[in-house]
Amino acid sequence: MLSIRCGRSPFAPDLRTFANGRNFAAWLGLVPKPLSSGGKTRLSGMSRVGQDDIRKLLIVGAISRIRWICRRGPTADNWLGRLPLRKPRMVVAVALANKMARIIWAMVTKQQDYRTA
Repeated sequence: MLSIRCGRSPFAPDLRTFANGRNFAAWLGLVPKPLSSGGKTRLSGMSRVGQDDIRKLLIVGAISRIRWICRRGPTADNWLGRLPLRKPRMVVAVALANKMARIIWAMVTKQQDYRTA
């Protein structure tokens, strides 16, 4: 069984129990919380449910990457280069953390190494 471990207890359940990367990101609390009323669906801020340690580590890593991009100068040639130009940094950090969680899920469940592009 594949699981993320920290010390003796499992840090997260077996990632194969999640049907897809979005479900894993939702378990971490990195997806918008849905608010529905009268058949109209709205999305609010991130839900913050699930394992807060992993979520915090992913967000700290995302903030570090965003600070590096901003110091280097934002480029509009990729998704992460364009996003800080039009969204607040924390929104971009949570979006990047969500993307990283989905990539982690895919790498672990497919037993593959990280590939760029």
